[in-house]
Amino acid sequence: MGYEEVPHTADWALRVWAPDLSALLCEAAAGMNELAGIELAATPRQTHAIDLSAPDAEVLLVAFLSEMLYLAEQDGLAFDRLDLAITPPDNAAGDAPYILHGVLHGAPIAAMVKAIKAVTFHNLRIERTVNGLESVVVFDV
Repeated sequence: MGYEEVPHTADWALRVWAPDLSALLCEAAAGMNELAGIELAATPRQTHAIDLSAPDAEVLLVAFLSEMLYLAEQDGLAFDRLDLAITPPDNAAGDAPYILHGVLHGAPIAAMVKAIKAVTFHNLRIERTVNGLESVVVFDV
């Protein structure tokens, strides 16, 4: 599992890899926080429940990271421990979505170097590799 910044002409890009989808989302969130230079305040920890659904894994990734950005911007919160459970679609059910239930653990943001405006779908694909899943996420800054 891990992440690394990759060169991008105008925005920020992050290559993320993990053994499964929930771990991939966790690594993407950690990488996004690192790119933005987020530091958490040394105040009491907070939790936030999250429930999302999406028609595919890529949309779920963008929706999840967008929710994290929203919480940072609107509530001034960032999260460094994520307990996520993802139910994949039932192929027999046809158009069933991915369902994510999670609890985010974090604190108010003490410092942020640069705000991320949005998570994009630019060339977004989650690919299966011999080690699990991999994706490159592009952020609009």
